Amino acid sequence: PCRSVLTVACEQTEVLLFDPISSKHIKTLSEAHEDCVNNIRFLDNRLFATCSDDTTIALWDLRKLNSKVCTLHGHTSWVKNIEYDTNTRLLVTSGFDGNVIIWDTNRCTEDGCPHKKFFHTRFLMRMRLTPDCSKMLISTSSGYLLILHELDLNKSLEVGSYPILRARRTTSTSDITSSGSSGPRAVGSPCHQNDSGPLSEKHMSRSSQREGGSPRNSLEVLTPEVPGERDRGNCITSLQLHPKGWATLLRCSSNTDDQEWTCVYEFQEGAPVRPISPRCSLRLTHCIEEANVGRGYIKELCFSPDGRMISSPHGFGIRLLGFDAQCSELVDCLPKEASPLKEIRSLYSHKDVVLTTKFSPTHCQIASGCLSGRVSLYQPKF
Repeated sequence: PCRSVLTVACEQTEVLLFDPISSKHIKTLSEAHEDCVNNIRFLDNRLFATCSDDTTIALWDLRKLNSKVCTLHGHTSWVKNIEYDTNTRLLVTSGFDGNVIIWDTNRCTEDGCPHKKFFHTRFLMRMRLTPDCSKMLISTSSGYLLILHELDLNKSLEVGSYPILRARRTTSTSDITSSGSSGPRAVGSPCHQNDSGPLSEKHMSRSSQREGGSPRNSLEVLTPEVPGERDRGNCITSLQLHPKGWATLLRCSSNTDDQEWTCVYEFQEGAPVRPISPRCSLRLTHCIEEANVGRGYIKELCFSPDGRMISSPHGFGIRLLGFDAQCSELVDCLPKEASPLKEIRSLYSHKDVVLTTKFSPTHCQIASGCLSGRVSLYQPKF
């Protein structure tokens, strides 16, 4: 957060630390994990967490990097994502076991820290919290996007069978179809622990009226519109949130992996017109087709700190994309129908497929990392 360290998660059990200003290598954590390191998340300016395909999460202190603060055990498959709720100071992780797990890092010991399973769904790919931690978004390899509204991490959720989540419903419980759609579809239903399944529409209606909106942890299931994919399935491989919470950024690939798209979806706030009707919280505003180089590898894209630009891996480099050619704010250039993202600049310095890119939170600087292990830093020339 204070931009003093750039951390890099590596395939071969390593974590690299650099000074982003001087580009000097600070330290290598050569055996940070026993398998590939997937994600790094800073909790504050000194404490950070790493997760790995060895099914564990590790906590580290920048002041003492010779050993871990502690190792967290709870997942049963590769751990791919780490989030941090700044309101409750709870660590949130997700993995390919389909579980989202909550960790109370305030009570950590050398043996670990208290944790509980918060949510479970099949085909889980990525999990994110909105900047204000009021929503949790979960993407799946089957093309579904789950949104938990009015997020309360103190409650655990037990979700019914996945076919219930996949049901595409219109305005009544009986209107369940399995046909494709050209737009987002949604099912809103709160789920709580020990319930046999989603609560009834009648119950949801009372809850919405009582609380003036969605009940806590109400679940919405969307099939986001992806250009060119109306008749084919798709996989949501990367999921990011706008820094001001206005939109979500998705990288999608077709189920045959022959097309890739970067898509921006605006959050449409407010309760549905009728409590039993689909909520449809997201609307596709901008999109662009990607190079589709390096099939089978996930490319992690990101927003700039002010939300005006997107940095997207593109073949052996990155593209800087804007909502218009002037890099205007998203709210100032919302189209009536989905419009193409504008390519501002392309940067190519790698000799292999770029898999990840990140803006500095405080400086005019971008980092990118490629499959062969090279890290590049870019700064504008004035």
